[in-house]
Amino acid sequence: MDARVEWQVSRLLAPRHTIWLMQWDGGDDYQRRFDALAAQGKDVHGEADFVSGLAPESVLDAGCGTGRVAIELARRGVEVVGVDNDASMLATARTRGPGIEWIQADVTALDLGRQFDVVVMAGNVPLFTPPGTQAALVAGGARHVAPDGFFVIGFQLGRGYELTELDQHCADAGLELDARFATWGRDPFPGDGSYAVSVLRRST
Repeated sequence: MDARVEWQVSRLLAPRHTIWLMQWDGGDDYQRRFDALAAQGKDVHGEADFVSGLAPESVLDAGCGTGRVAIELARRGVEVVGVDNDASMLATARTRGPGIEWIQADVTALDLGRQFDVVVMAGNVPLFTPPGTQAALVAGGARHVAPDGFFVIGFQLGRGYELTELDQHCADAGLELDARFATWGRDPFPGDGSYAVSVLRRST
């Protein structure tokens, strides 16, 4: 198990009030895991496929990590901005995607002064923000969603942040649920699944 994955597992299993204190420095190690999967013929672009299906011209990858999703979307001709608060992740992203705008910032306080066709949070982003800041995280993403755009967020359930909380935070941020799936492959959400991908739009 590489350093990033080991840290992620320990973080998700640790007591909720302590997980956000852990530190790590492993952007390259984290990315190698996906590179190894891709070399084995595994599809590592499910999130990019999902977002591409919404036909965006512009995407904000909020919590972009090493840029796996953003770089693939850019390769497909989408204008992408990647934001993450971790310097080691962004260092890897900048090396792998030098033509993309990468911003080191906390999404909870983010204000880029513009909006996007899609704002996506993939990779358990709400589980990696300090406890109690999920509402601000959702609001930070929501303020960047264009009037006819989408907010897309996927994360594991049963890890301290649930769909009831997400839905309330989205409603408070002016978003309403458009669709929900069990996977990035758009499998139907069973109602009691362990993972959810939610698609939201601005409330009318």
